[in-house]
Amino acid sequence: MMLRWAEATRVKVHAIAESLGNLLVETFHYLALFAIGAVTAWAGLVAFLGMVEKGSISVDDILLLFIYLELGAMVGIYFKTNHMPVRFLIYVAITALTRLLISDVSHHHRPDMGVVYISGAILLLAIAILVVRFASSRFPAATAGSGSRTQRSTDSEAESMD
Repeated sequence: MMLRWAEATRVKVHAIAESLGNLLVETFHYLALFAIGAVTAWAGLVAFLGMVEKGSISVDDILLLFIYLELGAMVGIYFKTNHMPVRFLIYVAITALTRLLISDVSHHHRPDMGVVYISGAILLLAIAILVVRFASSRFPAATAGSGSRTQRSTDSEAESMD
C-alpha cells in the first residue's frame, strides 16, 4: 500500500517537473527567437539606412541585405516549424562568400588564387545543398507527436516555404 502511494507521488512529481521544465524551455525558446529576429531586423535596418546615407548602393550592399533576409527567413521558419533547415545556413554561407568574391575582385581588380579558393568553396557548398536535399527527400525526418510545437517538419516541407 505504501509503495503504491510512493510510486503515485513520484509519477505526479515527475509530471509536474516535466511540465514546468517544458514551460521554462519553451519560454526561453520564444524569447531567444524574438531576440534573434529583432537583432536581425535591426542590423538590416541599420545597414539599409547606412546605404541611404551614403547615397549609393553597391552589389556588396545588396548581397548584405540578402544575408539579412535569409537570416530573418531562418528565424521565421524555425519559429513556425521548430525545425532549422541546414540549407538556409548553407545559403547564407554561399551569399557571404559571393559577397566576399565580388568585393575582392571589384576592389583589387586582380584575380589571384584567392578567387579560385572562394569559387571552390562556393561550389562545395552548392554540392552540399544537393546532398542535403537528396538526403532529406530520400530519408525524411520522423514526426514526433501531433502537437504543433512538437511535430517535426521534414526539410522538404520547410522547402515549400522558400
